[in-house]
Amino acid sequence: MNNSKKIVLTLIALCTIQFSKAQSFNASAMPDRVILTWSADPATTQSVTWRTDSTVLKSYAQIVVEGSSPKLEKPESKEYDAITTPLKGVAYETANYHSVTFTGLQPDKIYTYRVGDGINWSEWFQFKTGPAQTKPFSFIYLGDAQTDIRSKWSRVIRRAFATHGDARFIVHAGDLINRSNNDSEWGEWHYGAGFINGMIPSIPSSGNHEYFRDEQKVLTLDPHWRAQYTLPENGPEGLKESVYYIDYANVRLISLNTQMIVLDSNSMKIQAKWLEEVLKNNPKQWTMITYHHPIYSTAKGRDNKEFRELFKPLFDKYHVDILMQGHDHTYSRGQNLPTGLSGRVGGPMYVVSVAGPKMYKMDVTPRWMDVFAENTQLFQIISVDHGVLTYTAYKASGEVFDSFKLKKTSKDKAAEFTDLNKQKK
Repeated sequence: MNNSKKIVLTLIALCTIQFSKAQSFNASAMPDRVILTWSADPATTQSVTWRTDSTVLKSYAQIVVEGSSPKLEKPESKEYDAITTPLKGVAYETANYHSVTFTGLQPDKIYTYRVGDGINWSEWFQFKTGPAQTKPFSFIYLGDAQTDIRSKWSRVIRRAFATHGDARFIVHAGDLINRSNNDSEWGEWHYGAGFINGMIPSIPSSGNHEYFRDEQKVLTLDPHWRAQYTLPENGPEGLKESVYYIDYANVRLISLNTQMIVLDSNSMKIQAKWLEEVLKNNPKQWTMITYHHPIYSTAKGRDNKEFRELFKPLFDKYHVDILMQGHDHTYSRGQNLPTGLSGRVGGPMYVVSVAGPKMYKMDVTPRWMDVFAENTQLFQIISVDHGVLTYTAYKASGEVFDSFKLKKTSKDKAAEFTDLNKQKK
């Protein structure tokens, strides 16, 4: 073998090693997986969580009102001590997750922050607090990411950000990864979203793929969940941070844990009782719920009858406006009215969507949906302007696929529906 060929093979081997290391997503002293969530009032607080290797035992976050000046470090910025939690797995190295909740913030204001250990710092990120009073805003809704996350899902969340970079938050309707407690897949998920996670708060719901059975065969939520997300603890005991609600402007957004609902009758009853109290005491104009398993499925053999029979009456009674679902790896949108009630107007709008590349065939009779698609990756932008909600589903290409409008005249009545697809024709 000549020297030039040896050099080429050596370079290829080195590149392969480096690529392999990159795919392991190992932690270092430099902060990574920086992600915004809320654990309290979005108008006056903001939570941030990040990861380092286990050598970083003390970490901080600095924040300052954005003034467009490069003078961001202390004394201009305020510093917070982080809460540090180790995460150790069988198949991955121990890492430390750090979290801070900024408090006493001004509503509707842009802030700049960074996180680190005092020597190793992240870049400065921006975010905007929620409004103190009702004003128009938009957010992104994404169905399952699940597989080929880095390779094929990443372009969808990035196209969503390019389409509406001023979105106030991102709803993830479960199955963010494929194999629970797999650190490399969580690495892909954070890699795919990149800096977006550090700028726009996430509102995640857990799916069946976020669960595994431990050595005692107990159904267990991936420990990455509570380590990497700092979420409201206003849910029922034993389900905190996987069942919760957040109030933003004139919207109450509720996240349910349907994996526990469909597999545990006791959890189903607990969540139903909790949900009714949250709906009954809701001061907001709009009510939206996100969860993973659809009330009405689009795929064969995936009917969730008990879930539907207990929860759908609550959705109807309290005039829930929109249900954002995943799990079935197709797109479907409709009002899910039972056979025999076709003359009824109004009712909750149910949507099933998929952002990742795993796809199923539509196979359900009768077809409850008004609009559907197979083999299509999508993202959704939902805009709320006081009493009007505008929903638009986009293909991964950025092409509009589905659009409708809801008009809310009263909290105690179903929203009026307008199909914007028909208006375009």
